[in-house]
This record gives sequence, structure tokens and C-alpha cells, in this order.
Amino acid sequence: MQLKSLSNQTIALAGVAQAAALVHQLATTGTADNAALTASIGSVLKIDSDSVIDVYGGLDGLKLGLTQLSQQMTGYKIASPEQARYSASLVFLENQLSGRKDFLNTILIGVSKAQSQSEHFGLLHENVLANLADIYANTLSKMQPRIMVNGDPKYLSNNQTADKIRACLLAGIRSVILWRQCGGSRWKFLFYRKKIQAELQILLAQL
Repeated sequence: MQLKSLSNQTIALAGVAQAAALVHQLATTGTADNAALTASIGSVLKIDSDSVIDVYGGLDGLKLGLTQLSQQMTGYKIASPEQARYSASLVFLENQLSGRKDFLNTILIGVSKAQSQSEHFGLLHENVLANLADIYANTLSKMQPRIMVNGDPKYLSNNQTADKIRACLLAGIRSVILWRQCGGSRWKFLFYRKKIQAELQILLAQL
């Protein structure tokens, strides 16, 4: 399997965009696209996969992310400044995380525990989401600058919604790591913009 390809980079970028969109949905409405949430949370627990798209359980699970990424990359205005900020912050944090072996080890141990929990309770069970939220709180939220999530206080103060948001941010980090493994970088994102847009249209046409 050829890991380093533009198609795989685009799929991983859609994973980042999807995580950001889910965070925005949860923070502003208290709910989220269930199929997208399932795919994104599932991607955190898929350590070994046959392909990049298999990380998300198939292309259908990335419909929200592919659509959001396409909207963000077309036109002169940023479609959703908040989501773009979350995505950029995730890329920045992942770059710092790569140098923190202690945090990476904590994440690995926590994800292994979440895998066992999901087999017992189910992927989106509150115990699994609370564990993933704890992983984020004990690692990435301790790094600067912290990602500040904007939304409705009544949703942000709800423990279960807050757990989902943190779990989605962790899913975003998972996708950034995958993007880099596929050969992605910030300069490629800037200079291959038209190629990525073309790849997005090919992927969207398969849905």
C-alpha cells in the first residue's frame, strides 16, 4: 500500500476538518452528526488499518469532513472561521506533541484502555468518551496555546457534551498524525491547493 499519496493526504485532511466541524456542532447545538461522530471517534481507536480510508471505516464516514474541507478551500471567504481555527490549532499542537514522548505514551495507554471499553460498552458509550476526554485533558490541553472552544455555555458546561468535544479534538490530532504519515505538510497544503481541491471532487463523487 502506497501511504504517501495526495489522495491519502486529502482523506486525512478531511478527517481534521470533520473533527473541527463536530467540535463546532457540539459547542453550538449540543448535538453532532452521528455517522461522522462514529467515524471520527472510531479513527482514534484504529491503530492498525489496511488503508487510510479504513481508519474512518470507509469513505461514507468522512462525508461531513470532505464537504467541510471542500467548502473551506473554495471561494475567497473562509466558510467557517471557528472551524478553520480549530483545524489550524490541531496542526500546531500535533507538531509540539511529536516531541513529547511522555504524552505520546499516556495517549497510547489511554487508547488501549478505550479500545477494551468500546468492545464491552460500544464505541460511543459515555465511559469510552469520558476516557478519551481524559486522555486529551491530561496531555494536549496542558500544551500551549490551548484550543479555546467557543459556543453556547449551556452546552459547554454539560459534562457529556464536553467529553465529546475533547474526544473529537483527540480525533483531530489522530488525523493530523495520519496526514503527516501520508507525507502532508503545511507547505504542501499551500502549494498543492488546486490538486487537493481536485482530489476532493473525485472523493466526493464516490459518495
